[in-house]
Amino acid sequence: MRRANSERKSWSTSSPALQLALAAEGGRRDALEASLREAIRDGRLAAGARLPSTRALATDLGLARGTIAEAYAQLQAEGYLTARRGGGTWVGEVAAAPGRPPALPATPAARFSFHPGLPDLAEFPHAAWASALRRGLREAPAASLGYGDPRGRPDLRAALADYLARVRGVVSAPEHIIVCGGFRHGLSLVARVLRARGARGIAMEEPGLDDHHTAVVAAGLQPVPLPVDSQGARTDLLAEISAAATLIGPAHQFPSGALLQPKRRAAAMAWARAVGGLVIEDDYDAELRFDRQPIGALQALDPEHVVYGGTVSKTLAPGLRLGWIVLPPQLLEPVIALREAEDLHVPAPDQIAFGELLRSGAYERHVRRMRAHYRGRRDQVVELLAERAPGITPVGISAGLRVLLELPPGGPSAADLAERAAARSIELFPVGRFHHHGEPVPDGIVLGYGALPEHAFEAGLRALGELLGEALPS
Repeated sequence: MRRANSERKSWSTSSPALQLALAAEGGRRDALEASLREAIRDGRLAAGARLPSTRALATDLGLARGTIAEAYAQLQAEGYLTARRGGGTWVGEVAAAPGRPPALPATPAARFSFHPGLPDLAEFPHAAWASALRRGLREAPAASLGYGDPRGRPDLRAALADYLARVRGVVSAPEHIIVCGGFRHGLSLVARVLRARGARGIAMEEPGLDDHHTAVVAAGLQPVPLPVDSQGARTDLLAEISAAATLIGPAHQFPSGALLQPKRRAAAMAWARAVGGLVIEDDYDAELRFDRQPIGALQALDPEHVVYGGTVSKTLAPGLRLGWIVLPPQLLEPVIALREAEDLHVPAPDQIAFGELLRSGAYERHVRRMRAHYRGRRDQVVELLAERAPGITPVGISAGLRVLLELPPGGPSAADLAERAAARSIELFPVGRFHHHGEPVPDGIVLGYGALPEHAFEAGLRALGELLGEALPS
């Protein structure tokens, strides 16, 4: 009689060592094979143990003898069983399955997370993306889904070259663009090529992103701190630093929000030309500038000495893992070789969809809409601070998804404030976590206003305002 799908039936066979539980769902042979594999892998059937004959096991389990024989034959082919003509069937030498590791304690998600690196994921343009994907797949030849160019699809690179030239002033041909899995991936590619060429150190903004430090260290390079002030990275100090390259965010430094000033831009280029150095430009959210036209990319000043990198992680979603780097000619061949050796290219359907968004203008329309969206949120944060925490100084408010809150003297530290916030299920990010050499001065909170979905944003701001009003001196 057929049992419910969730039930399992156990049998003791003529061999006392063989206890089998066969699920009722699926085919009988499949269930028998799965049960035998499980018994062998968990050690209930040890190597060298003899199994019942096909006739005996068929009788015990109420199955056809042919079913038993087929299951034995499959497991012999897989190496679980061995057989000797006239000598029976035996368990082969199979390593026991490792014990299941203890589950890590789950950390409950905060009710309100002010993550500084996440956009509003609820605003992802689902309809436009789906339409672009359908249209692109319908028009693309079948060969588009095969192994492609390690640089990325030619049509996407052509669309990117046009977009970057118009919007960011980047000087590039499509042949010099590499589509990669986000900016961090592009940074890793360049860093590994530099290390293979003998580079040792790379100057990195201090403070700066943990993920970037992790990527360059994994590539074998030594991060060398490059101070940051209100005018951006101290590129005037590069001549005093032993480094083959520098990584900077000229348009919107993380986490200070500083814009690299003209003298600092010129200093970076002068250093690169003088020593044959390389500037890696992280242009991750320049399109999201609120109060003025975005400053053009640094790369346009000297394409021979700048690697330009961009991403959709802030404008669309980080889960897409879509980014690009624009390379000087001398780096193109080794980076392509490395790209091809590791995973070939970004999935073709994602490239097809993004290319369609670019060509149709839907991507630029989405960016314009999100610029207004985040500007409105920025304004609400500034208003809240003026009302509930006037002692806090908001810094870097002209672009992006975050603001740096410099805390007043005499109050709690950023770490203490984050701890108090956590007790209220609010997630805050002290600026100290982005400093890799010494404590930050002044102390502060890097407050992201993009991560909360629209339905939770105002409630999150109220909760934050209550916390700041209670914790900070009046």
